[in-house]
This record gives sequence, C-alpha cells and structure tokens, in this order.
Amino acid sequence: INIVYSGATKGWTPVSDIVSALEPVAPPTQRALFGYGSTSGGKVSMTNLVSSSGVVAADVTGVGTARGDLAAAGYGSDKAIFGYGRTGSNLSMTNLVNNSGVVAADTTGVGTARWGLGAANYGTDKAIFGYGTTGSNSALTNLVSSSGVVASDTAGVGTARYYTAGVSYGEDKAIFGYGYNGGNLSLTNLVSNLGVVSADVTGVGTARGYLAAASYGTDKGIFGYGYTGSNLSMTNLVSNTGVVASDVSGVGTARRQLAAAGYGGDKAIFAYGASSGNQNMSNLVNNSGVVSADVTGVGTAREATAAAGYSISA
Repeated sequence: INIVYSGATKGWTPVSDIVSALEPVAPPTQRALFGYGSTSGGKVSMTNLVSSSGVVAADVTGVGTARGDLAAAGYGSDKAIFGYGRTGSNLSMTNLVNNSGVVAADTTGVGTARWGLGAANYGTDKAIFGYGTTGSNSALTNLVSSSGVVASDTAGVGTARYYTAGVSYGEDKAIFGYGYNGGNLSLTNLVSNLGVVSADVTGVGTARGYLAAASYGTDKGIFGYGYTGSNLSMTNLVSNTGVVASDVSGVGTARRQLAAAGYGGDKAIFAYGASSGNQNMSNLVNNSGVVSADVTGVGTAREATAAAGYSISA
C-alpha cells in the first residue's frame, strides 16, 4: 500500500484515502419545488417553490404542458428536470428548472412516452428516469447529463412496473423502489454512480405503489406513503449504503400519489397527494429521517405531482 504523511491526521495515511477525500462532492440542495399534477378540475401546470426552511410558497402557473403522473429529479448540482407524464395521452416531454426555480418551456422527443415512472439524482450532477407504463409496464431508463440532456432509452433493468419512486443515496448513487405491475411490489433496484441499474432486490418493507421518495441527511433516503388498496402513512429509511429499513408507521395522513424532495441541505418534504380527495398538506422530514405532523394550506390541492431539489443557495 502506498502511504504518505498527512498533515490533517498527523500520521501516515493510505494514498487511496486521500484521493477519496479529494473526490468532488456535490454541495447540498437547499430548495425544492413541486410541479404539475391532477386536480378535480383536470391536469395543471403550476409549481410551488419550497424555501431552505421548508416553507411552501403560493402557486406559480403557466409552466409548460399541464400533466400528471410525471417524475422529477435534480441535475447539474443545482438545477432540476421534470419529465414524462400524461395528459390523456402519454408524453415524452421534459422541462428544465434553473437554479432560481424558473421552469423552462417544453422539450419534446426524449425517449419513450410513458407515465407513472420514478426519477432520482445520481453521480452528484446527473439524473435518471426509470420504469413507468405506456399501457404496458416498462423497465426502461433514461439518463440525464449534467447539462440536462436526456439520453435514449436503456431497456431491461429489473422488473417492469409503474407507480414506483426513485431517490439518491450515498452522495452519488440512486435507488428505485416499490411499484405496481398488476400486484404491489416491495423490490428495489440500486443505481451505481455511473447510472447502471442493478438486478431486483426483494423483501424491503410493505409492498405498495403510488408512493414518493426523497433524500435526507446528505447521504440517505426515505420512501413514504403509498397505496395497497388502502392509503398508507408508513415510511422506509434508506441507509448511505442503499439498505432499506423496515416499515415505520403513523407519519401523517395516509395518502397516495404524492411527491417528495430534499431541501435545506439535509432535510426532506412530502406534499400533496390523494386521501378522500386531493390534498395540499405537507410533512417535513428532519435530518434524522423523522417525519413531522401534517402542515395544511400549501397551494392547490392535487395528486399525481412530482418534486425535486434545486439551488445550492439558501
């Protein structure tokens, strides 16, 4: 083993450890936004910004094609992307979000049109969309570059399903979890820091779909809520090595088709969803993964929305 003397540790240190310490780590995301979704009146194109302290702002309208059942993720260290979804027809469009939270016009033609998919950040500055349905369940993924360019489809990455969720963990990796393919699923698929999706891992908490996920604690993740035939309020924490923990129940109002995102550098927020009608409530998650009580009155009540973190400025 090659070793050098480290002034930081006042001792001899393996070169590999020093190189690892010098590898780039993305600054933590400070803000978030929820976008699009379905209301009792139909699909909407609104967004709601979330401050670095977890306060959800009033609706901003007119941000691309109104749609639901889409997905979103951060990319480029401080920006975000919304993608896919449906209006009644399946969509393959995306909308980029700059580091001020401004949503750009639609970009079309980015892989197979589908809905009910998940998305997550990986590799510190890239993103991945995965799974979904075209009318038939899909195992497709699409990588997103650090400049927001969506790549062509990659097929054959685990069990085809929809109403799954994705989240980053370990600072540069991702995980897709749960979903529905005619029955509720409890499997997960890890994603490497190069965007390579692994085979299914089974037996990770209650099988369900229609859930959401977000990163917290800088390098961990949390899956939350969902539907088994009944709405759920449970969560499952994800360690910084991608291990999913057992169910934790009783975390706010049970609901489905909500969204979640990281904010404040090390915290997360779940918001919106359906439970005896569309909801506009949110639940904050602290940097230990503990979910708070419901907060109501945060923009237009809706379901089938998406959320992502953006901005490294508080």
